[in-house]
Amino acid sequence: MVKLRRGTHQAYTETGSLRLRAAWLYYNQGMTQKEVADQLSISRTTVIRMLDEAVKRGEVQIWIKEGVDDCVELAIKLERLYGLDEALVVPSPAKASADAIAKNVGLALGQFLSEVITDNCTIGTGWGRTMTASLASFHPPRRENCRVVSLLGGVVAVHLNNPIDYTWQLASQLGAECYMFLSPLLVDSAETRRSLIEECGLAEIYRLAEELDLAIVSCGDIGPHSTSQSERFITEKDREELIAAGCVCDTMFNFLDAEGNSIDHPLNRRVMAVGLDSIRKARHVVLASGGARRAQAIRATIKRIGCNTLVTDEAAARGLLALAEKDEAA
Repeated sequence: MVKLRRGTHQAYTETGSLRLRAAWLYYNQGMTQKEVADQLSISRTTVIRMLDEAVKRGEVQIWIKEGVDDCVELAIKLERLYGLDEALVVPSPAKASADAIAKNVGLALGQFLSEVITDNCTIGTGWGRTMTASLASFHPPRRENCRVVSLLGGVVAVHLNNPIDYTWQLASQLGAECYMFLSPLLVDSAETRRSLIEECGLAEIYRLAEELDLAIVSCGDIGPHSTSQSERFITEKDREELIAAGCVCDTMFNFLDAEGNSIDHPLNRRVMAVGLDSIRKARHVVLASGGARRAQAIRATIKRIGCNTLVTDEAAARGLLALAEKDEAA
């Protein structure tokens, strides 16, 4: 895997990070615009523009509070210990509900994607609460010759999130061609899965998935409040069987153990989703997930598909660092 082309856009670490620092110094430290400009070695006009941009993007509300410097430090440590190109760490919400965490991480994801998607880009998308939340801050310029590909099937009875809906909205905002994964998320057997891929027009999805410039995925844990459980995609019996087999993670409805290996369970053979090994081939993998309880799932996902850009929150970041320290001590 390689980095996104830095020559065709400014990296988040080169634009967003500087903007956040300017806003933090101005709003939290009480510096004047001239003092901010002097400290960051930029012009006062640039500071004014950055502060205005931060307000428009909602970053002051989301990011600028006590502890933002801790987020930067956590991001640097994650990059070093997990071999990431970049990590974006947002403050954890005061009330750490699944929806609040997804909103915070999703808003950062949407801002990041708005800046890095270029023309002539083939984008593969997963799904989940975090991905859906990213649409609120996804405001990219119209791009030429882009394709957005759903990497897994949909659901018949929609409760909160439908992966196809996310793919369609992302493509619409980009003005991109959209490839829908038109099948149920789960089928009754491995044989049905094979037939749908080979005989019902899904082969093109799998072909495009081998040529991704950008893969955007999330992951979840396997706890009682996980997305798979809360959305009733799996039964409690399935969940107990998966846990007994060593499952800690749900990545695009692929159930993994702590080392990123697929669990030997019928669900993994019945899911209509592009294989994780194909996603690993993407030129740039973006993984977005947060919450302390998902640290182990994030680690397992990184081990399985790799990760160039990680978007997460403080609680998950601290959990990931603790897991990395355990690995080093072992």
